[in-house]
Amino acid sequence: MDTLTHYRQLLHNLIHEYAHKPSNGDITPEIIIDAAQNHYELMHVGWDDQRRVHGCVLHLDLIDGRIWIQHDGTSPGVALDLVEAGVPREDIVLAFRPIEVRPYTGYATGA
Repeated sequence: MDTLTHYRQLLHNLIHEYAHKPSNGDITPEIIIDAAQNHYELMHVGWDDQRRVHGCVLHLDLIDGRIWIQHDGTSPGVALDLVEAGVPREDIVLAFRPIEVRPYTGYATGA
């Protein structure tokens, strides 16, 4: 299996794994995967008591053979899950960090 196919399957599995984690309130996880364009997202939609919930939990993209974490609303962070799954740090870009900060993160800069 080539790296891109492996990363696609890994992101698919991670998004589904996070979608099955419990959340507060009457929240529905919505998985949005566009494998042809290499976009992987998890949304939460619903109500937590009297508060409307509608937002992105995870947004991951595959760009130029690397996994770009566009948004990470998980704790302690999906980057650690990726590393534990065997993805080299140089193949992970913390895109939610400013480009000038990325060289100090221990992950790829994406530049």
